[in-house]
Amino acid sequence: MSLHEITLTTMQFIEHHQVWTLPIIFLLSFGESLAVISLFVPATAILLGVGALVGSGTVSFVPVFISASIGAVLGDLLSYWLGKHYHQQVIASWPLNKHPKLVYRAERFFENYGTLGVFIGRFFGPLRAIVPLIAGTMHMPAIKFNVANIASAPIWAFALLAPGAFGVPWLETLFG
Repeated sequence: MSLHEITLTTMQFIEHHQVWTLPIIFLLSFGESLAVISLFVPATAILLGVGALVGSGTVSFVPVFISASIGAVLGDLLSYWLGKHYHQQVIASWPLNKHPKLVYRAERFFENYGTLGVFIGRFFGPLRAIVPLIAGTMHMPAIKFNVANIASAPIWAFALLAPGAFGVPWLETLFG
C-alpha cells in the first residue's frame, strides 16, 4: 500500500467512524514521536488530511489538537525514557545500528543545541525519530527535556492541523 493509499483509507475511516478519530490521532501522533517507529508511521500526511476534515466541519479542532499534542508528548517521553534507561543497548539495536551516521548527527545536534535541540527536533522528520532517544542516552535532565517536549508538541500539532482546519474554510469563502 502506498502512502497516498494509507492516508486516503485512514481519512475515509475517520470520516465514516468519527468515534475513532481521537484514538487514531493519539496513536498516530504517539507513533510519529516514538523513536525509530516514526520512520515507518505516515502520520504527517494523515494529520494534514485530518486538518482538512476539521476545516470541513467533519471533526472538531480542539479535541483533535489535544489528542495530537498528548500523543506527541507521550511518544517523545517514552523515547527519552528508553534512551535514559537502555543507553547504548538501544543504539546498538536494529535499525539504529544500521544508521550510525544518523545517530552521530543526532548526538552532535543534541550537543550543539541541548534543550532547544529537543524543541527544534520535533519539527524535522529524521531528527524527530531520534533526538528524544539521544537526549535520554546523553542523560539530559528530565525537567529540561519535559519543558522542550511539552512546549513543542502543541505547536507541532497546530502546524499540522492548521492548514486544513483554517485553509479549507478560507478557500470555501474565496471560491464558494
